[in-house]
Amino acid sequence: MRRRTWLAASLWAAASALAALAFDALAGSAGAVQTAQKIQGPQAQVLVEAYGDSTTLGISCSGGHCGPQAQNAVMYLQDALQATHGERVQVTNYGVGGTTATQLRDGTQRGRLDRTAGLPWQERLAASRAQIVLINYGINEVMQNQTPEQFYEAETTLVKTARALGKLPVLQTSNPMPDNRLNARLAAMVAMTRRVAAEQQVPLVDQFAYICGLPDWKTLMSDGAHPKPGLYRLKAEQDFRVVDPLVRQLLDGTS
Repeated sequence: MRRRTWLAASLWAAASALAALAFDALAGSAGAVQTAQKIQGPQAQVLVEAYGDSTTLGISCSGGHCGPQAQNAVMYLQDALQATHGERVQVTNYGVGGTTATQLRDGTQRGRLDRTAGLPWQERLAASRAQIVLINYGINEVMQNQTPEQFYEAETTLVKTARALGKLPVLQTSNPMPDNRLNARLAAMVAMTRRVAAEQQVPLVDQFAYICGLPDWKTLMSDGAHPKPGLYRLKAEQDFRVVDPLVRQLLDGTS
């Protein structure tokens, strides 16, 4: 137990340092200049939107039944941000089970009732008041036999479009999958997310690396793709370490 605690603490410290570096890179990029022009002065409220698949939506499985849980990473993230900043920060969950980054880009995802769900990404974000957008895909790309190159192109478009519209995009790698064969294919998708983050100089929450580093991480999964609530909480802690500095800067009006 002591070794597990030490390992988790070390990983969190490293993630915090990487988040700071990522934000510095973002602040120096052309995209951040565009954002600074559109978001001026201290913000009365910071809106965060989380886009992704069923692991963003928050599905867990128990007793042979799978369904969305109130205890999910997005909810835990909002709780942590509001505990720090109050209700000035709101996080909205736009996760849709079974979907891919390509479907988000093209507006072809199904399963949501919000009025913008069927719009292409550019139109959807243009209608959004969010300043920060979280993007989490990769698992369904594997399950639907997309290539890493297709995933790379879709995520690149999502990030470029978000920045052009004055948003701060944050990329998240997928949590790993217990099946070794599928996880090897997922690792190729994860590599694409890391590549996009590096090329576009946007913050990255590397959930795949963090979770793979946890002892006995497979016991924290509810099935072959979805975490148990306890792992969703750990994922939210990693998200918080990257998102909180962005929220603070927006609330303070600093760049």
